[in-house]
Amino acid sequence: MSSQYKRLVPCIYLYKGNAVRDFKDTTVVDTNPVQLAKFYSDNNADEILVFDLSNGDAEHEEALDTIKKICNETEVPVTGAGNVHRMEDIKKLLYAGCRKAALNYSKQGNIEITEEVSKKFGKEKIAACYADTQTILEHRGFIEEYVDELILVKASALRESVDKWDGEAKILALLPEVSLDKLMEILSYPVIGGITGYAIDENAKELPAIKSLCQGNGIKVNTLESVYQWSDFKKNSDGHVTVVVQDYKTDEVLMVAYMNEEAYETTIRTGKMTYFSRSRNELWIKGNTSGHFQYVKSLTADCDMDTILAKVSQVGAACHTGSHSCFFHEIYKKDYEETNPLKVLESVMGVIKDRKIHPKEGSYTNYLFDKGIDKILKKLGEEATEIVIASKNPNPNEIKYEISDFLYHMMVLMVEKGVSWEEIVEELAKR
Repeated sequence: MSSQYKRLVPCIYLYKGNAVRDFKDTTVVDTNPVQLAKFYSDNNADEILVFDLSNGDAEHEEALDTIKKICNETEVPVTGAGNVHRMEDIKKLLYAGCRKAALNYSKQGNIEITEEVSKKFGKEKIAACYADTQTILEHRGFIEEYVDELILVKASALRESVDKWDGEAKILALLPEVSLDKLMEILSYPVIGGITGYAIDENAKELPAIKSLCQGNGIKVNTLESVYQWSDFKKNSDGHVTVVVQDYKTDEVLMVAYMNEEAYETTIRTGKMTYFSRSRNELWIKGNTSGHFQYVKSLTADCDMDTILAKVSQVGAACHTGSHSCFFHEIYKKDYEETNPLKVLESVMGVIKDRKIHPKEGSYTNYLFDKGIDKILKKLGEEATEIVIASKNPNPNEIKYEISDFLYHMMVLMVEKGVSWEEIVEELAKR
């Protein structure tokens, strides 16, 4: 089911490696669509809609590569649309990292595969683009069962859609430039789930202000909402609260900083970690100079309400030295075996990657890489069979050994194909 919030969604039209004006106007607006997407994400966009306008297989594959980079390097969900003809095209968009893929309902073939792709990937991952209100009215039952969201690509059909569509699926309306009053009016319609297109693209820098305006007009938008006010915290003698910052994926401690009231309120308003610099005696939005922003995932106060634990998505390095974490001066360490599963897997993967870059004589890993993909797949298949055989043995230790062998060979395959554990974990989390 679509979000309860009204969403502000910038739109990128991909054509020949560039972001262009729209479907019909291929004037280049940005030669780096990935950077444009990051700009939208950094400015508090709720999602990004990407249309692939490519022609031919080569251009299409290039566009998919760009969409994958956009999904990897932005902090917001991405919906992929365009160049969809069969289930395989929906799969490619979702596998590229899109949270949702859109079918073009002006093509009968797209309508016909709706049920198939919805059952395969889940209704929540399927959207339908339309230009004629009659199309969605004719297929209402079908849409209600298999489509999560509608994307209106023709602004002239907005009034008719608002008047006639009352289904569960909300409409994301692609609009040209409109006044703020008109924007508020359109967002107030119950059937409208959000606005995309030029109306949002050209106002990307003002999205936080537009969201504040929406809230003032009683329109629910997706912003951080704090349970606690600044007055609820116990401040130190300088009137500050200590903030411990962790990477939300790995729980690695990245840094410690301080907030005053303005920093706290700015963090809540923008979703970017903001601190008070005691040395410079000024507000400090982390990443404003370096580009190494920290996007808030959660804020939690300790039992005494005098320290905040911030879990963040860290762009680049947290430390001014270039280190990912500020904590790297080892004082004392007692030998112990790492038991964090992801850290262990990442460590083994790191060794395998290093073997591929720096071959070592006599290395079994290099033997597999030298023999190529067929040998790797053969060994992977053999190890999978060994797991099945071991599972018939009452001794669980045998399964442990075989699964470990399988995971090793699987990681060799992952390195060979350029797949990371992070990508695997993110995909599992979506399921």
